[in-house]
Amino acid sequence: MATDSGQASIEAVAGIAALLLAAALCFQLLAAGYSLTLADGAAKAGAVAVVQGKPVDAAVRKALPGWARSRYSIRRLGGRVEVRLRPPAVTDSIGHRLELTSSSTAETP
Repeated sequence: MATDSGQASIEAVAGIAALLLAAALCFQLLAAGYSLTLADGAAKAGAVAVVQGKPVDAAVRKALPGWARSRYSIRRLGGRVEVRLRPPAVTDSIGHRLELTSSSTAETP
């Protein structure tokens, strides 16, 4: 009888651990997808700034929410604006490995 309750406790602990791992994985996938959407919008804002003759960095920074403003970098090649963004992550090493890149090209008249 004591053996059965011990086994149930072990199964409960393993089940909770598996649930926490699945939740962390889901969070990471959602954070990466959201970050890619933000990077897309920021790259487009940068391309619009190129066409308008405005500072690209300011336009990209304004297009990002507060938490992302310390996690991005910009590269501009002519009319092309490339935004790299690190998503929020469970650990920093995962965040660096999941860094996302989005680009947009401005067609000047």
